[in-house]
Amino acid sequence: MNLMFFLLIFITETATEKLCPLRASIDVLEGEYFYLCFPESKLQHSWKEEYTINWYKEIAGRQKRINETHRIVSQMNFLEFWPAELGDSGNYFVTQSGKQNFTIQKWTLNVLERNRSSCFNQNHLTTEIQNAGTGHSLKCNDLSVNENDSITWYKDCKNYENERGRELDFKTLSVQHSGIYTCKISISHEGKLYHSTNTIRLVVEEDAPETVTLEIVGRNEEIQTEIGKEETLNCTGFLGYYIQEDANLYWWFNDTFPKKCSGIPEADPPICEEDLKKSHLGNKFYITRLLRIKKVREEDLNHNFTCTLQADEIMHIKVVKLKKGNTRDLPMHIFTTGMILAVLFPCVVLAVVVVCVIFRVDLVLFYRNISQRDDTAGDGKEYDAFVSYLKDCVSTSKEEREFALRILPMILEENFGYKLCIFERDVSPGGAVVDDIHSFIDKSRRLIIILSQNYISDRVIYELESGLHKALVERKTKIILIEYMPISDYNFLPESLSLLPSKRIVKWKKDKSLPVNSRFWKNLRYLMPAKPTKSNTKGHCLNLDRGSEGTQPWGGGCDFNTVI
Repeated sequence: MNLMFFLLIFITETATEKLCPLRASIDVLEGEYFYLCFPESKLQHSWKEEYTINWYKEIAGRQKRINETHRIVSQMNFLEFWPAELGDSGNYFVTQSGKQNFTIQKWTLNVLERNRSSCFNQNHLTTEIQNAGTGHSLKCNDLSVNENDSITWYKDCKNYENERGRELDFKTLSVQHSGIYTCKISISHEGKLYHSTNTIRLVVEEDAPETVTLEIVGRNEEIQTEIGKEETLNCTGFLGYYIQEDANLYWWFNDTFPKKCSGIPEADPPICEEDLKKSHLGNKFYITRLLRIKKVREEDLNHNFTCTLQADEIMHIKVVKLKKGNTRDLPMHIFTTGMILAVLFPCVVLAVVVVCVIFRVDLVLFYRNISQRDDTAGDGKEYDAFVSYLKDCVSTSKEEREFALRILPMILEENFGYKLCIFERDVSPGGAVVDDIHSFIDKSRRLIIILSQNYISDRVIYELESGLHKALVERKTKIILIEYMPISDYNFLPESLSLLPSKRIVKWKKDKSLPVNSRFWKNLRYLMPAKPTKSNTKGHCLNLDRGSEGTQPWGGGCDFNTVI
């Protein structure tokens, strides 16, 4: 009978312990169901002794007994959270009270903030590294006591093949199986549904990773510095292919540990160390700790600053020495002046380039005027430009003839000293027209073509083709296109005309272009050969209705100032 009694006790305690997994690091996400527990086998009692179990939380350095609420429930060796909240983080104790009072177990609970944009928190996962071609199972940490609780698996936050089991089995792993797997347990309690999650990063490698040992990155080193200079010493430890929670990295100097940096430079001691930072590159994990020296002192030189990496009873050391260097920093005022000049110089250059691009025509004309540059001297040419225009006497060409025979020569010849060749004015009648055109174009430095929709006709087609041949083949004459009337379609012109640079097209805008200092005449002079100009203080006002010069501006666009 006694044997059966003790056997029943053993079975009961064993079953209870299975429901209470031991967790070395207790992290839980806010808003999830969670419980703390301890095996009943830890209780010290006899069958006749009465005892009570009390749960405590450390608040302001004192243990305060936990009172049950609808959210926090105590059931002997279980303390349940329905659910856990951020304020639940802290140190917890469970004690047995009877003839002997003693603490059964202690925990430090860390409630992590939930990632609102993801199904998991990067700080709440474990990493498993496996080789491709092998079988493996991912286990969902069982934080529920009801086997009927619903379980859902996710890969990279997407439902994974409708898996519902407590284990996710892979018969043969491949690299494509790598990813972040989340197991979500749904638990029903008092008419409400709660969740508990467990996240595993699975890394599947083609080949087994090489055997690695913990080590400090880099060797002992000497850093050249100056008295009064701020220095930051870096120490990084390589942990291998998974993060080791017990790994520690710290600095040591003058047989003491440095104080922690507060984050406020004015309040920090002269030498302090930053908090430990964890990082990973690919599937390799590292920890880093910085040592900040506010101002290097004389006693800091040639002194050992020791960084120590310690984990699993293994210790690695790196020594850093500060050595006075020969180089000196630039004085602050020189450095500041240099930085200002370095920033302003590109801005000034850019502004100059923009101004030159926008006002290039004005700048070139100004340079020609002050330098009295002459590109026509000694080239053997008689005319500065041959003017080609629509010669058919139709009503649509009347204004064009007026522009070609009167306005163009009056401005270019009388104001700027150019000599134009106009067929109807300068060619004696009776000669061979084709030969004369060819000869006069050959004697001219430019070919001015006044374009319109009616330009192509039997009488001017040869002028255009001859000019194009000399411009594109012989490269003796440059062509200037004046768009007298707006043209929407250039298909009526020879295709070879499209080979000319677009910048050689000048557009006539009637009233706006009429004054001798308008953009039209500047652009035209820019395309004409450089030639010393004469000054004319009278200026010209054109009245197209009268067909002669007058004293009133045509369209209000006349300038009586000195013309350059």
